[in-house]
Amino acid sequence: MDLKDQLKNLFPDHVPEEPQKEAPQSDLWLQDSPMICKYEKRKGKPITIIEGYTGADSDFKKLAKELKTRLSVGGSFKNDQIIIQGDYRDKIMEILKEKGFNVKRVGG
Repeated sequence: MDLKDQLKNLFPDHVPEEPQKEAPQSDLWLQDSPMICKYEKRKGKPITIIEGYTGADSDFKKLAKELKTRLSVGGSFKNDQIIIQGDYRDKIMEILKEKGFNVKRVGG
């Protein structure tokens, strides 16, 4: 007798609910034109810059925070750009594509 059978004996009137499918996270505004992901060196340190988002600044800040936490790196949001410390272009592009954004890689 497994756990489901035991629960049915204890609660005969209970009807189990079907698990709900997760809806894609669309709390951010998705745009048609691609965002630009590029690599630079400033003061000898590598950085990744994401720019070209045409939505609200608050949505872009949320995206910056999520990228920083998922990559476990530092960064900032300035002048309509997300600046991530280090060269994480490939990982950032994968994360943005998962969310439904079009991303264009610029530079090497």
